[in-house]
Amino acid sequence: MELAFIPSPSRGVLHLGPIPLRGYAFCIIIGVFVAVWLGNKRWVARGGRPGTVADIAVWAVPFGLIGGRLYHVITDYQLYFSEGRDWVDAFKIWEGGLGIWGAIAFGAVGAWIGARRRGVPMPAYADAVAPGIALAQAIGRWGNWFNQELYGKATDLPWAVEITSTADGRLPGTYHPTFLYESLWCIGVALLVIWADRRFKLGHGRAFALYVAAYCAGRFWIEYMRVDDAHHILGLRLNNWTALFVFLLAVLYIVLSARKRPGREAVVEPGAESATGDTGSTVEKDAEDAEDAEDAKDTENDADDADAAGKTDATGATEAPKDTSGADEADDADAADDAKDAEGVTNGADSAKKG
Repeated sequence: MELAFIPSPSRGVLHLGPIPLRGYAFCIIIGVFVAVWLGNKRWVARGGRPGTVADIAVWAVPFGLIGGRLYHVITDYQLYFSEGRDWVDAFKIWEGGLGIWGAIAFGAVGAWIGARRRGVPMPAYADAVAPGIALAQAIGRWGNWFNQELYGKATDLPWAVEITSTADGRLPGTYHPTFLYESLWCIGVALLVIWADRRFKLGHGRAFALYVAAYCAGRFWIEYMRVDDAHHILGLRLNNWTALFVFLLAVLYIVLSARKRPGREAVVEPGAESATGDTGSTVEKDAEDAEDAEDAKDTENDADDADAAGKTDATGATEAPKDTSGADEADDADAADDAKDAEGVTNGADSAKKG
């Protein structure tokens, strides 16, 4: 009876003419785009400008790739500098080998430079991009599937991954897919950070610290399952000790930060309010301005109509007395004529008496 398992790709690279298309590189690139997209949405929701996350990522991503590669090469130097190895392979990042610890550390340095240039607080930026980084890791881990690496102990579980490569001492068989475990764990970490940030209004870097602590907790037990060569200290793999140490630092930061600076930042990007409005939406602001302008126009039209009506009434009131005055003048003229006639009759009577 043939057992079910997750098959590995027969090769991790496709050639488009002379251009190699590597699955590992595609997973890293897609992860970066997802991190920037989600980080931008969260940053704008916090009151920042659209595009700021991408601008800072221009600094953070290259630093992160360099740091991740350096950590991998330093901790697994035997793969590149031992007898029979070619040190030039240390620069072949497309073949796999990125240490998340170095990637986060150096990436933070690059993000700090970018945030300083944009004048935004680094802790607020870290909080915004934390869930996106976790999702980027979840996607990036599938690059290890393309390279047939990061698997655990042998197993016959239905979700075991089949390893067919014999490179670097691999033994074909079915193993625990630790890359899949870590991918699913990172998705859970992203959802946890998003929920906790909404529920508790995390600020001043605490959302990022929660991501770090949660990731380290999962990385510890996943790392313990791996069977690939690694340096050991007191019976534990080096990455186990690193995960434990970083976990304690993250928890300590959350506790001390919550006591010293409770709540979250009121302003994450100076000057963004004038561009987006107090409500954080230019669309709403434009709609309100248009409505106010329409109301003002209607009020002005009403005022013009009222002035016109008042002017008509005033004109009619003025013209009515003019007509009455003309009639009075005509009556006065008739009365004067009558008086002259009466005077003439009287004078004629007096002359007759005298004669």
